Amino acid sequence: MMTDDAPNGAEDLTPEDAIRFEKGRKLFARNCDFIAASTSIPALPPMDGPEVAFAGRSNVGKSSLINALTGRKTLARTSQTPGRTKQLIFFDLAGRIRLVDLPGYGYAKASKTDIKAWTSLTLAFLKGRQTLMRVMLLIDSRRGILDVDREIMKIFDDSAVSWALVLTKLDKLKVKEQQAVIKAAEKEAATHVAAWPGVFATSSEKGLGIAELRAHITDLAIPE
Repeated sequence: MMTDDAPNGAEDLTPEDAIRFEKGRKLFARNCDFIAASTSIPALPPMDGPEVAFAGRSNVGKSSLINALTGRKTLARTSQTPGRTKQLIFFDLAGRIRLVDLPGYGYAKASKTDIKAWTSLTLAFLKGRQTLMRVMLLIDSRRGILDVDREIMKIFDDSAVSWALVLTKLDKLKVKEQQAVIKAAEKEAATHVAAWPGVFATSSEKGLGIAELRAHITDLAIPE
């Protein structure tokens, strides 16, 4: 079984990657504190440093992934009610980078008023946040990329927002299924101008891909 400190293919790590993964482990072992929950642009915290945001369909596993990255069970609260989170939630990681949990999208039972409010707030944040280094776009590996995800990808591209695909719940698939969904995601990401060239394949429950994602985010943080 993989752990969050044992990345995929650990025996094949280059010395450089081993150093990056260790730096990521150390950063995410430090204090990560809630600093704000914003429902409007004026209520957003000031742009004081680099930020990485997490986006995805409702119940895709954003909160679980943030908890797995930081090694905390309840830092980002999970909900059994899809579409419940309506705020942009900010966490400060050791004063070096902020993690932003964006409202979920694509929940059919949400009211049109709620959907419009969430969309307008999130888009305003994405387009106007100069400190936003990357958006991690989470995709449930069991469902793959849906049309609603493609709409978000186009918004990122049109807004010149740098983003990366993160597959979640990979442990729910068989090995051959995992390979197929990763390959399909990589192929689709390659067609988008603002996409980071690669895909993070993760499981919050099993710790798969967590070390790689920590290292990537650490690369975007203020140097220690």
